[in-house]
Amino acid sequence: MALKHPTSTDGITVHYINQLLATAGTGATVTDMRIIDAKTYGEQMVSTAGRVAIEVDYSDDTAPDLPNRLVLKLTRAVDEIMAPFYANEVAFYRGIRPELAIEAPRCFGGDFNASTTHFGLLLEDLGVRGATFPNTTMRTGPDDVRALLDQLARLHARFWESPRFGADLTWVETHVEGAVATMMNELAPAYIAHEVETENFKREMVQRLRTTPDRLLAGVQAVQRHQSTLPQTLLHGDTHLGNSYRLPDGTAGLLDWQLMVRGYAMHDVNYIVTTGLSIADRRAHERDLLGYYLDRLGQEGVARPPAFDDAWAEYRRTLIWGVYIGWLTTPVVNYGWEINVMNHLRLTTAYEDLETAKLVDALF
Repeated sequence: MALKHPTSTDGITVHYINQLLATAGTGATVTDMRIIDAKTYGEQMVSTAGRVAIEVDYSDDTAPDLPNRLVLKLTRAVDEIMAPFYANEVAFYRGIRPELAIEAPRCFGGDFNASTTHFGLLLEDLGVRGATFPNTTMRTGPDDVRALLDQLARLHARFWESPRFGADLTWVETHVEGAVATMMNELAPAYIAHEVETENFKREMVQRLRTTPDRLLAGVQAVQRHQSTLPQTLLHGDTHLGNSYRLPDGTAGLLDWQLMVRGYAMHDVNYIVTTGLSIADRRAHERDLLGYYLDRLGQEGVARPPAFDDAWAEYRRTLIWGVYIGWLTTPVVNYGWEINVMNHLRLTTAYEDLETAKLVDALF
């Protein structure tokens, strides 16, 4: 039975938390709960879902390895457009996360209610492990990106051209088919057109690229059709710097799996390199970082990783997604002015440096 999920702290009860825990089959029972912190839509650093930090007490017969601090992800109570994202992330955490040996939040229960389009996910509170959360206002360097490429190589290698996409993982959507793809192609363009029309800096950045939102959309679609013919694997799908974290020992991790998808690996690689590094560092290190990723892919078990020149061309092509979908869709309210502008600046500069338009045009 689908659960009735709250969209604010008012509906978060011991009973509700126990219902979520039951979906993971942990056998745990919460006896008391306290809300520690809550971030909802309209606050900076909240994009597509709310987050509530809670502290719980368990019954005496609960397994001792369950954490007392948890983070509850909840529906952004603005509209229903995000429903495909919510369904996708719950599917990832329930259907794929348990088998992954990568650094990503542990999940202790989750559910998506298709009738209400609301969801709930119980995740570990990464702050307990001392995690820090970078963004474009902070200094990050090649070593930070390299640590994330380690995680991506491990993820991508596990599912590289996997026959499971025709078996138990047929439900994983692609960039060209599925509810998320439909949303991106049929609903997101109107949001982007509004953003470009109403935000002066977005409008002039698009003008600087000598293009239009419609042409960028056509380019994204062409690249995704083309890259769907290349070796497919499981992608995080939304690897901008703000969807990562770093642990005290230097290990990097990935969170916010709402755009998890089957696709071509350069989609993930390009987006973290172009958002994760300053313009100068990207220019100096991106080829070396791509080579590092390809080497790691082989070390993780891919018998024939892409040749560097082929990967480099696709790396440069797929950047159009980051420019169009990645950040033109994102209102300033989601992350604040500086983070929004910095991501656009890094992405559009890379778009020019890497001659992305020329490579995309070659597909028409």
